[in-house]
Amino acid sequence: MSTTTPSTGAGATGTPQGASLSIALAGSGGSGVMTAGTSLLEAAARAGLYGVMVRTSGPQIRGGEAAALLRLAAAPTQSLDDHFHLLLAIDWQNVFRFADEIPLNGSSLLVGDSDEGEVPEVFKASGARVVTLPLKKMAKAHAGSWINMLALGLAGTWTGLDAAVLEDTVRAGWKRSAEALAANLAALRAGVAAADALGRAPVRLQAARGGDARRWLISGNEAAGYGAIRGGVRFVAAYPITPATELLEWMAPALTKVGGTLLQAEDELASVNMAIGASFGGVPSLTATAGPGLALMTEGIGLAVSSEVPIVVVDVMRGGPSTGIPAKSEQSDLSFAVSGLHGDAPRLVLAPSSIDDCLPTTQWAVQLAEALQTAAIVLSDQFMGQSRAIIDRPADDYTAAVRLTAPEGTPDYKRYRDTPSGVSPMSIPGTPGLTYTADGLEHTEVGVPSSQARDHRLQLDKRERKLMQHDYGARWADVEGDDELAIITFGSVAGPVREAVQRARAAGVGVRLVVLRLLAPMQSAPLARALAGVRQVMVVEQNHGAQLWRYLRGVADLPGRPASVHQPGPLPLRPGELAQRIVQWAREQQPDLATA
Repeated sequence: MSTTTPSTGAGATGTPQGASLSIALAGSGGSGVMTAGTSLLEAAARAGLYGVMVRTSGPQIRGGEAAALLRLAAAPTQSLDDHFHLLLAIDWQNVFRFADEIPLNGSSLLVGDSDEGEVPEVFKASGARVVTLPLKKMAKAHAGSWINMLALGLAGTWTGLDAAVLEDTVRAGWKRSAEALAANLAALRAGVAAADALGRAPVRLQAARGGDARRWLISGNEAAGYGAIRGGVRFVAAYPITPATELLEWMAPALTKVGGTLLQAEDELASVNMAIGASFGGVPSLTATAGPGLALMTEGIGLAVSSEVPIVVVDVMRGGPSTGIPAKSEQSDLSFAVSGLHGDAPRLVLAPSSIDDCLPTTQWAVQLAEALQTAAIVLSDQFMGQSRAIIDRPADDYTAAVRLTAPEGTPDYKRYRDTPSGVSPMSIPGTPGLTYTADGLEHTEVGVPSSQARDHRLQLDKRERKLMQHDYGARWADVEGDDELAIITFGSVAGPVREAVQRARAAGVGVRLVVLRLLAPMQSAPLARALAGVRQVMVVEQNHGAQLWRYLRGVADLPGRPASVHQPGPLPLRPGELAQRIVQWAREQQPDLATA
């Protein structure tokens, strides 16, 4: 899909139309655009605003050209808008690669270095107003300064942030010498002074209140790691992979503060089996990976299902298949997560719907895995994992997971006893009289390997029953509205879809929204109740094969003839184009709207 309706947009969780600004900072490797973007986002938080910053880079995983894509707003927002109001290019080296990701239009402003040559034709064609300044020369005028600090002064002042807030932000995060700080503050002030040449931003953001100490600046990976710790995880086995590495890096020091441990394994196979071993020993455990690593972990996840040892695997999805596009987002691991294990291996699959939702959803995954003694896969993605957002402080919910354990002296102990709930008491290794075998072979109720049909059927039924009978409460999905047309989505796509639904409502088209959080086992009965009175359904997702649409058609009775809106990464779904699709679809279903 292509963007056809430029708009200042509406925030994913209620930002009024016109109350947001979108800024892109781009440059070659070493120019520091990510640092400048992060500082701009932090300054916005200090000023009492909300916002999100998305990282994007070229086909390489490290180094090379990069861009920080920001959206700042007066209310919470976790979606990029339809176009950018400002593109500040520190240089033009390969910035053209981001042309599709940084859509501009006639109301946009493009700022570049006057000594860097001509503006790339792909950006000229947008009709954006161009302002050139000798950026590198301006920075070099302050010996020891970095050009990204000049860019921070320019962009921050144009956005409407006070110079004092920008300076306080730089000081707070500075870790180098006092001389270097003085030089870079001078460069920042030069950017502040030069911002007059840019004119005023088209939107003046007014914070609902001043800087709030309860507001957090957090990435989805950090939120997932914190949620895991709050859920009780105390052991993590790690093998680095983009875009999940930051989750593991954040958890390494954080675990030590709560008496936990992170161990870097030699590969993904080792990491998942280490997690299984630690959990078998009684310690709630987790590993994190991306699509290629999840594929390697398949046999280990099956072992966790068969042996009923709880583990959590966070899959920060990226473009695929194979190495694919490591630093771009895509929801293309869904089919593998819900159906990818060999044999009948029921497991939990959950998906946070936003950066801040990565915290409670991962915490819930730990709680469910421990309570149901099985594997839980959390489907995050690069958009949420590596992006940073300004959020309100989460509730202080430190409810840890509870595992059903067998105390010493339990009579007639059977580790895999066929209980009504399907969950059997799990003993800690070494407990006198309660030893048992836990491996990948099918087994009897006491854990003795068996190839008998009765034992196989009994254990298959047991493993399925405990997941299907569990009461998941209202957290399985967010259901909003009661209209006759409904949209179903999941994951990070929920942000632009929420905003698109809001815009459609403003255009007179009412749409019910269902954002799935528990994908497996699919809650077919609650979904049917959520869709009661719905005549037609549209499924929206970010992958090439319409994986959610196909999955839902196989496990749920959807009303009408379900429509599918799907596109692969790396481009995000934009709220404006989604709103157009929704309005067009609604008018096809309800012809009376065509004259509204």
